[in-house]
Amino acid sequence: MALTVLRSTGQGSWEKRILKSLNSMCTELSIPLARKRPVGEQKELLNKWNEMGTDEPDLSLFRPVYAPKDFLEVLINLRNPNYENGDSLSFRTHLGLIQVPLKVKDIPELKEFFVELGLTTGQLGIDDSTQVPPELFENEHVRIGQKVLAEQDSAAAQQYVRQGSPTALRAELWALILNISSQPEDILYYEQLKTNVIQHDLLVDSLIYKDVKLTASNDDYYFVFEDYLYQVLLCFSRDTSVLGHFAYSSASPPKSYIRGKLGLEEYAVFYPPNGVIPFHGFSMYVAPLCFLYHEPSKLYQIFREMYVRFFFRLHSISSHPSGIVSLCLLFETLLQTYLPQLFYHLREIGAQPLRISFKWMVRAFSGYLATDQLLLLWDRILGYNSLEILAGKILAAAVFAFRAVNLMEVTSLAAAEAVLADLSTLKVMPLLQIFLFATVT
Repeated sequence: MALTVLRSTGQGSWEKRILKSLNSMCTELSIPLARKRPVGEQKELLNKWNEMGTDEPDLSLFRPVYAPKDFLEVLINLRNPNYENGDSLSFRTHLGLIQVPLKVKDIPELKEFFVELGLTTGQLGIDDSTQVPPELFENEHVRIGQKVLAEQDSAAAQQYVRQGSPTALRAELWALILNISSQPEDILYYEQLKTNVIQHDLLVDSLIYKDVKLTASNDDYYFVFEDYLYQVLLCFSRDTSVLGHFAYSSASPPKSYIRGKLGLEEYAVFYPPNGVIPFHGFSMYVAPLCFLYHEPSKLYQIFREMYVRFFFRLHSISSHPSGIVSLCLLFETLLQTYLPQLFYHLREIGAQPLRISFKWMVRAFSGYLATDQLLLLWDRILGYNSLEILAGKILAAAVFAFRAVNLMEVTSLAAAEAVLADLSTLKVMPLLQIFLFATVT
């Protein structure tokens, strides 16, 4: 299916809805999209830049522009107008919520693509190995990692983290893979973004504040990073270099018009300046990175690169293999093919599995897994340069497989959600290996 079909039928109308929601909030609250801060307010913000978390603005009237469940409804309603009554017989039997016939990998193809995750390859994140004792593998793995860093070989680093990254080396390895080196000009650029935040107040700033307060501030792992999250996300919203990713995205940046010039293209400006309107949970893309990077400009660069390489695909409609539509379809296909009884049971009781797993996927599991497990997962996203496995499909299917016995006994969506409410004790790598390489032929 051509990306243009998805683009015109889905993404365009979705963007209009988001912009309408933002504009109606402006009108209801009588707040401008952007305003210059008075000098006194600028000084106050500058003074509390490192402790913005202590601020308690009244955000009761602000609401997230959208939440993952709203986005899921849009995906469920996607159709390909070129596809009537199915050229593809196999797709007619697809009983999931996603009704767009995209090509997704089957288990043999996934095994081939993720060959380094096989049972005979050493992995960090697995306590026992059939080949060598874990401490021997770990010591050798650390030694190789140090060599990769010494040689500053980005491609070697990417291959290396497919087996997991040692905690002590992860920050440097990820920076090497993402080609991030903190040069003086990078620090200066970050400072310029900060100046822009100090000088101008945007409506999206309140959405960012509200999101952090609703998500990371209430999270046992991430609440300590509240100030970092404000700094990074406020600067991110002003960063026009982020607009570059729209060249290879199916999305397009929202536009606003200078007052009184509505519809005149020469008076159009991208809003927010980076073209990305945050949604409920957006700050959780940044939160795990705070464990690795404590210098704000470095943390900022890493997040921005992770976003323009990976995360944007989780909230835009496209036919890309790492796009959220493909992730959802593969998740449903894996469950229907390899756990048919469970799939049919949940479907019959009105608990379509995707309704439960979608929020995990949109956030790349951030806030759902324990942080050490999440970082092992994100190692593999970077290692394979793909969200395919990890931010969603296979892990989500593996979680359902792991809890299948309990899920077969539930009789409602609420009960199914309760069984899968707490993923914080799960070990990522054993689950993935068992689902991909051990139980399915």
